[in-house]
Amino acid sequence: MLLVTGATGHVGRELVHELDAKGTEFRVLVRDPSRAADLPERAEHVVGDLGQPATLAPAFDGVNAVFLLVPGIGSEHTAHVIAAANAAGVRHIVYLSSYAVLGDPLPAMGAWHHKREQMIRASGLAATFLRPCGFMTNAFDWLPTIRESGYVLDPVGPGRAAPIDPADIAAVAALVLTQEGHQGKEYVLTGDEPYTVADQVQILAKALGRPIEVRPVATPAEAVRFRYPNGAPPALADALIEGLSLMRADTVGLRTDTVRQLLGRSPRTFADWCARNASAFASPATT
Repeated sequence: MLLVTGATGHVGRELVHELDAKGTEFRVLVRDPSRAADLPERAEHVVGDLGQPATLAPAFDGVNAVFLLVPGIGSEHTAHVIAAANAAGVRHIVYLSSYAVLGDPLPAMGAWHHKREQMIRASGLAATFLRPCGFMTNAFDWLPTIRESGYVLDPVGPGRAAPIDPADIAAVAALVLTQEGHQGKEYVLTGDEPYTVADQVQILAKALGRPIEVRPVATPAEAVRFRYPNGAPPALADALIEGLSLMRADTVGLRTDTVRQLLGRSPRTFADWCARNASAFASPATT
């Protein structure tokens, strides 16, 4: 039995469909059952909260491996999962980390993930760390300004990154959860092509069949508001500004061939992602 946390997110939803297609026996931990209503019927649903350790025992009962996606910036949820996993005799944790842990010195975003990785290592549980770069689904952050005014704010200028489709992360996660030989491994996952934000916007505009303007961000505060319209805690806002500065400075873009090595195929392209998700970017008047 496998346990999937974060099953209603971009990676989690793709993962449960991968596991369903494989015929794997799995369970999903959900806080709000209504958000999981459209997940595969074969999945066993258990209501619980990583922030409330007393709710976790039923979800971990009889589980061999866990896919761990931790929300927020703290480490308490990770500690709760480790305790529940050890109590239940779980043998393997697959943790969704970040390529930011490779930074030297570590940026704040990387430090949070690094601390969680270290906690899992110290737990005695076998682990696999998936370290993706930016998700293609981050383009959904552009929805409000595209729909309302037809533009995207660009906070990184010449900086390049090779974003990855969450569906590819999920395919790798399904592989390492269901096959032996991945314990103790660390996989850095990227797409094949490094893009600037302007490059990505051009690809999206082609998929939508209409122009999209790219506007440079005027101030760090504007970049934070664009990513978090409802505000962000100071620590998260500072980490975002730091991360965007590092991205602006990287004009090459990290790429690995890990997805190809593990899955035997190329990573999905950003053009493919845009074509699949074009309807989400339609203005409210045309939906």
